[in-house]
Amino acid sequence: MIKQDLFTGFLTGIAANIAGVLLYVSLLSEAGLDATLQDAVANGYLGKIIALGAILNFLPFFVFLKKKQNYHARGVLLATVIVAVAVAIYKFL
Repeated sequence: MIKQDLFTGFLTGIAANIAGVLLYVSLLSEAGLDATLQDAVANGYLGKIIALGAILNFLPFFVFLKKKQNYHARGVLLATVIVAVAVAIYKFL
């Protein structure tokens, strides 16, 4: 049960991060999603867009904490840490 709760929180964190990236691109970019992401890769600021998308993880994290679903919240935190490590690895390679 604990692993399932952790996995559910992890998937929620990844989904919130993807939703945050899509929300950021749709609200603040005049170009489409593909053009914006290609430009981000070409100019080296894709990691910054992904990091800004991770801000949306605050919402499910605190909702899970408020509902006393600590393992779900840990899963969201795990997703955020994995995304941060992936961005750091991408940045330095």
